[in-house]
Amino acid sequence: MAGRGKLIAVIGDEDTVTGFLLGGIGELNKNRHPNFLVVEKDTTINEIEDTFRQFLNRDDIGIILINQYIAEMVRHALDAHRSIPAVLEIPSKEHPYDAAKDSILRRAKGMFTAEDLR
Repeated sequence: MAGRGKLIAVIGDEDTVTGFLLGGIGELNKNRHPNFLVVEKDTTINEIEDTFRQFLNRDDIGIILINQYIAEMVRHALDAHRSIPAVLEIPSKEHPYDAAKDSILRRAKGMFTAEDLR
């Protein structure tokens, strides 16, 4: 029997998280901790950062999706993370994606020269 794969975690606004939950990503780990956080008006930056760090430390999570405008609130934590799980910034309904703010894209651009892209 094949082992279970890794989960996708989501940190986002209600619409984003609801969409992913309807798509079937919602899980609870053995300690009954969910793999998602709905960020609302009263959600503190500390709560967002704590949840992000918890997701980083979980063995069952392979990808963390985070709305880019929320990623901006905890940019220092995202910029400090370098390995697995992969962290991907995604747009939300109210906030379009801005490639200039994406830390992974900025790092990737530094890996290539203009010659590599020809």
